[in-house]
Amino acid sequence: MPSNLQLYNIILREIKRSLGKTNAEVLTKYELAKGRWRLKKTISGAIKDVVMLLLGVLSAGFGLKGFIIPNGFIDGGVVGISLLTSRQTGISISILILFISIPFILLGLRQIGKAFIIKSILSIALLALAIVIIPYPVVTNDKLLVAFFGGFFLGAGIGFSIRGGGVIDGTEVLAVSLSRKGSLTVGDFILIFNIAIFSVAAYLLSVEIALYSILTYLSASKTVDFILEGIEEFTGVTIISPHSEEIAQMIQKKLRRGLTIYEGKRGYGKRGINYDTTDIIFTVITRLEIRRLTIEVEKIDPNSFIVMQSIRDTRGGMVKKRPLK
Repeated sequence: MPSNLQLYNIILREIKRSLGKTNAEVLTKYELAKGRWRLKKTISGAIKDVVMLLLGVLSAGFGLKGFIIPNGFIDGGVVGISLLTSRQTGISISILILFISIPFILLGLRQIGKAFIIKSILSIALLALAIVIIPYPVVTNDKLLVAFFGGFFLGAGIGFSIRGGGVIDGTEVLAVSLSRKGSLTVGDFILIFNIAIFSVAAYLLSVEIALYSILTYLSASKTVDFILEGIEEFTGVTIISPHSEEIAQMIQKKLRRGLTIYEGKRGYGKRGINYDTTDIIFTVITRLEIRRLTIEVEKIDPNSFIVMQSIRDTRGGMVKKRPLK
């Protein structure tokens, strides 16, 4: 007859054994579900990238053949070099875009990776093919409309291709590579690069065409920003107030936004040096919600300290999804 201690050990051993099996089964199901979710995300992400790249190619092709090429305008970057070279030599713009872009894109192998290279080469090849095959209509000969809408559709094409994980203009890749070897920033390199292109255009073509081409470039660059950043620009808001608990509840319940609360220490203020601890609230909202947030915070604490800064992008949390994500 086993003693009470022996019975206890036997029961405990059986409980641990059954619990181990249950955990193993749960873990297996979790791993399978996680694997299916990752596969689903990979497939959906690949489909989204392909759609974005195709939209980019079609839009850029329309901007080039429907507006820019028939009217003799150029743009900045690799596309601008290709357009300028094509006008002076008569070589097909499709061939020039393909061969001039490849050296720029290959610079991104170390900077960004193989997937970027593959998508970019595919996008550029499809753009060159679209220019040759697709019969885009010539929309207008009005120079101002050509500069604006030609840049708009070309910029949309560049923006969509970047959203798809590639590029159809490798100027930024060159700028990133050179900026790491010198003191100039990426923006400085792009600016100098495009100034050189438009200066050559003014000399070889005319000052008028160069000026209209600058408008095309500005329209394209603003459109790229719009496509990449979306309509709802995000703003990070930091709020410091002794009424942090009430403000946090307001953000959660009224604005329905997520937030982070972290502990800080007060420094020098109106009452002198004060090292008391205080809660600091951080949340991310859209620019359309800034006014409502400030009004609600002032109702709770008119003397609260609020700091705002622009945020280019967000992932996860309770922030509204951007368009085209």
